[in-house]
Amino acid sequence: MNIKKKITEQPSHFDHLEKMSVGELLQHINEEDHHVAEAVSEAIAQIMPFVEAVEARMKQGGRLFYVGAGTSGRLGVLDASELPPTFGVSETRVIGIIAGGDRALRHAVERAEDRVEQGWKDLQRYDPTPNDTVLGIAASGTTPYVIGAIHQARQHGLLTGCITSNPHTPLADEAEFPIETIVGPEFVTGSSRMKSGTAQKMVLNMISTSLMIRLGRVRGNRMVNMQLTNDKLIDRGTRMLQDLLGLDYEEAQQRLLSAGSVNSAATLEQ
Repeated sequence: MNIKKKITEQPSHFDHLEKMSVGELLQHINEEDHHVAEAVSEAIAQIMPFVEAVEARMKQGGRLFYVGAGTSGRLGVLDASELPPTFGVSETRVIGIIAGGDRALRHAVERAEDRVEQGWKDLQRYDPTPNDTVLGIAASGTTPYVIGAIHQARQHGLLTGCITSNPHTPLADEAEFPIETIVGPEFVTGSSRMKSGTAQKMVLNMISTSLMIRLGRVRGNRMVNMQLTNDKLIDRGTRMLQDLLGLDYEEAQQRLLSAGSVNSAATLEQ
């Protein structure tokens, strides 16, 4: 794709930003953010078959890998890291990989995203199998690190998908399940950490939450497998058990701490 045609690189709808008041800046950023949910809604028809395909593989023991660079990579790592405490799933089931490694979570790693072979090399550390899925995340849809990972993953029989903010990109061409969230030009021209990043976060939430529900990590609307890592979560779990089993607070908490999770405690009671 010619860089001049990338929607993510087109000029902002607003100019002379440095002359705006704080109130004007906030209002216009918020106006632009309203377009994000609409773009994600239009992509649901692309997201749904991807989730269904991943679900089938994860039920066979497969894993889900997020691969990205910069903001996209950080959002993938963030989503993956939130699943064990929220749903009690092993940290080996959904894994975030970022170009440049963990250092890139806090610091820019020079030219890390330009290494077309490195994405697959980083995936190989996890001994990927055909039951696994790789989701490439790149607002531009042209990031070599991500394209290379998706290309090789598909060649090796893994399920592949991607999230981009431009239509008909090289990355989408490589992936079996392209997801395109066309949010339009950024408020600060080219700053894809803004609307594109917000869209990526929303789609990742939708994918991972739907998968966790479908894999039995939620009961009703409750996070019954959450890890009990602090007092707030212990209190939340205790109140869940009170509602589920009709216990007083003290007994519910004792059962929760003994069983290790709301789900285990509730299952033992049945």
